[in-house]
Amino acid sequence: MTTLAASRPTTESHRARGLVPYFLLGTWFGVVLTKSQVVSWFRIQEMFRFQSFYMYGVLASAVVVAGISIRLIQRYHVKTLDGTDIVIPPKALGRGIRYWLGGTIFGLGWALTGACPGPLFALVGSGVTAMIVTVAAALAGTWLYGYYRPRLPH
Repeated sequence: MTTLAASRPTTESHRARGLVPYFLLGTWFGVVLTKSQVVSWFRIQEMFRFQSFYMYGVLASAVVVAGISIRLIQRYHVKTLDGTDIVIPPKALGRGIRYWLGGTIFGLGWALTGACPGPLFALVGSGVTAMIVTVAAALAGTWLYGYYRPRLPH
């Protein structure tokens, strides 16, 4: 038995229209990050110099909200929009230098550029065109990891 959704051909314009809510949500999130000064180079430098609690408070509240959200999803068996269960597998914690090395590289990049990967596009969109170089470097690093991943010890 075929459903209406399965029998209707998917076109490029149909897929593009399906992305509009995500684009709008991403735009709204970028505005929130910008207005709350989370993307501010000065706020990030204050955090890394231990001069202000502001960014630590933002990060801590994000961890608390994420934790509560995960517990609610698990407790009430929340489903996706198409009706499938959301399953969050338990995290297998590892050990080793890869966590220290990866965290150090991430932290150094964050401290040197003044931006973590999340708000890079918000910074570019708000007129900080120098972040185009950071976006290009982040994409290159992601591509390199994807290329070398099969050869890396995991």
